[in-house]
Amino acid sequence: MKKIITYGTFDILHTGHINLLRRARNLGDYLVVGVSSDEFNAEKGKQAYYAYEQRKAVLEAVKYVDEVIEEYAWEQKENDIKSHNIDILVMGDHWEGKFDSFKEFCEVVYLPRTVGISTSKIKEDLLKKK
Repeated sequence: MKKIITYGTFDILHTGHINLLRRARNLGDYLVVGVSSDEFNAEKGKQAYYAYEQRKAVLEAVKYVDEVIEEYAWEQKENDIKSHNIDILVMGDHWEGKFDSFKEFCEVVYLPRTVGISTSKIKEDLLKKK
Protein backbone atom coordinates (compact mmCIF):
# COMPACT_ATOMS: atom_id res chain seq x y z
CA MET A 1 0.00 0.00 0.00
CA LYS A 2 1.39 3.42 -0.99
CA LYS A 3 0.71 6.10 1.66
CA ILE A 4 0.56 9.83 0.98
CA ILE A 5 0.60 12.77 3.40
CA THR A 6 -0.18 16.45 2.90
CA TYR A 7 -0.56 19.39 5.27
CA GLY A 8 -2.49 22.63 5.46
CA THR A 9 -4.98 24.77 7.32
CA PHE A 10 -7.87 23.76 5.03
CA ASP A 11 -10.03 26.69 6.11
CA ILE A 12 -13.13 27.51 4.05
CA LEU A 13 -12.88 24.35 1.94
CA HIS A 14 -13.00 25.12 -1.80
CA THR A 15 -12.35 23.47 -5.17
CA GLY A 16 -8.62 24.17 -4.93
CA HIS A 17 -8.48 22.06 -1.76
CA ILE A 18 -10.55 19.30 -3.35
CA ASN A 19 -8.31 19.27 -6.43
CA LEU A 20 -5.19 18.97 -4.25
CA LEU A 21 -6.71 16.18 -2.13
CA ARG A 22 -7.93 14.25 -5.19
CA ARG A 23 -4.61 14.53 -6.99
CA ALA A 24 -2.67 13.60 -3.84
CA ARG A 25 -4.88 10.55 -3.24
CA ASN A 26 -4.46 9.47 -6.86
CA LEU A 27 -0.72 9.12 -6.22
CA GLY A 28 -1.33 6.22 -3.84
CA ASP A 29 -3.74 4.13 -1.83
CA TYR A 30 -4.14 5.98 1.46
CA LEU A 31 -4.14 9.74 2.15
CA VAL A 32 -3.25 11.24 5.53
CA VAL A 33 -4.00 14.95 5.93
CA GLY A 34 -2.25 17.01 8.60
CA VAL A 35 -4.49 19.92 9.58
CA SER A 36 -2.96 22.89 11.36
CA SER A 37 -4.20 23.28 14.91
CA ASP A 38 -5.55 26.67 16.00
CA GLU A 39 -2.47 27.13 18.19
CA PHE A 40 -0.08 26.32 15.32
CA ASN A 41 -1.94 28.75 13.05
CA ALA A 42 -1.51 31.44 15.72
CA GLU A 43 2.25 30.74 15.81
CA LYS A 44 2.29 31.22 12.02
CA GLY A 45 0.38 34.51 12.36
CA LYS A 46 -2.75 33.01 10.78
CA GLN A 47 -6.30 32.72 12.04
CA ALA A 48 -8.70 30.27 10.47
CA TYR A 49 -12.38 31.12 10.19
CA TYR A 50 -13.30 27.64 11.40
CA ALA A 51 -11.85 26.00 14.51
CA TYR A 52 -9.60 22.95 14.14
CA GLU A 53 -12.30 20.42 15.10
CA GLN A 54 -14.68 21.83 12.46
CA ARG A 55 -12.00 21.78 9.74
CA LYS A 56 -11.08 18.22 10.75
CA ALA A 57 -14.72 17.09 10.57
CA VAL A 58 -15.16 18.56 7.08
CA LEU A 59 -11.99 16.87 5.80
CA GLU A 60 -13.00 13.53 7.30
CA ALA A 61 -16.13 13.71 5.10
CA VAL A 62 -14.11 14.16 1.90
CA LYS A 63 -13.96 10.87 0.00
CA TYR A 64 -10.27 11.28 -0.94
CA VAL A 65 -9.16 11.54 2.71
CA ASP A 66 -8.49 8.37 4.69
CA GLU A 67 -7.15 9.88 7.91
CA VAL A 68 -6.84 13.35 9.47
CA ILE A 69 -4.14 14.18 12.02
CA GLU A 70 -3.39 17.37 13.92
CA GLU A 71 -0.44 19.47 12.79
CA TYR A 72 0.95 21.28 15.81
CA ALA A 73 4.54 22.19 14.77
CA TRP A 74 6.78 22.47 11.70
CA GLU A 75 9.15 19.89 13.20
CA GLN A 76 6.59 17.08 13.44
CA LYS A 77 6.66 16.23 9.73
CA GLU A 78 9.67 13.90 9.95
CA ASN A 79 8.06 11.96 12.78
CA ASP A 80 4.71 11.80 10.94
CA ILE A 81 6.41 10.48 7.81
CA LYS A 82 8.15 7.76 9.80
CA SER A 83 5.32 6.82 12.17
CA HIS A 84 2.69 6.64 9.40
CA ASN A 85 5.03 4.83 6.96
CA ILE A 86 4.57 7.56 4.35
CA ASP A 87 5.80 7.02 0.79
CA ILE A 88 5.04 10.48 -0.64
CA LEU A 89 4.78 13.94 0.92
CA VAL A 90 2.57 16.19 -1.25
CA MET A 91 2.50 19.97 -0.99
CA GLY A 92 1.25 22.81 -3.18
CA ASP A 93 3.82 24.21 -5.58
CA HIS A 94 3.94 27.53 -3.69
CA TRP A 95 6.11 25.52 -1.25
CA GLU A 96 8.45 24.35 -4.04
CA GLY A 97 11.82 23.32 -2.57
CA LYS A 98 10.85 24.04 1.06
CA PHE A 99 10.34 20.37 1.93
CA ASP A 100 13.14 18.80 -0.11
CA SER A 101 14.94 17.82 3.12
CA PHE A 102 12.31 15.08 3.54
CA LYS A 103 13.46 13.34 0.34
CA GLU A 104 15.72 11.17 2.50
CA PHE A 105 12.58 9.64 4.07
CA CYS A 106 10.06 9.67 1.19
CA GLU A 107 9.32 11.06 -2.23
CA VAL A 108 8.33 14.76 -2.22
CA VAL A 109 5.83 16.01 -4.81
CA TYR A 110 4.77 19.63 -5.33
CA LEU A 111 1.41 19.92 -7.09
CA PRO A 112 0.30 23.06 -8.95
CA ARG A 113 -2.36 25.10 -7.20
CA THR A 114 -5.76 25.64 -8.78
CA VAL A 115 -5.59 28.94 -10.63
CA GLY A 116 -7.92 31.71 -9.50
CA ILE A 117 -8.94 30.38 -6.09
CA SER A 118 -7.46 30.45 -2.61
CA THR A 119 -8.77 30.89 0.91
CA SER A 120 -7.00 34.26 1.08
CA LYS A 121 -8.77 35.43 -2.09
CA ILE A 122 -12.16 34.24 -0.80
CA LYS A 123 -11.66 36.14 2.47
CA GLU A 124 -10.50 39.22 0.53
CA ASP A 125 -13.55 39.08 -1.77
CA LEU A 126 -15.91 38.71 1.20
CA LEU A 127 -14.39 41.78 2.90
CA LYS A 128 -14.89 43.83 -0.28
CA LYS A 129 -18.61 42.99 -0.22
CA LYS A 130 -19.12 44.52 3.23
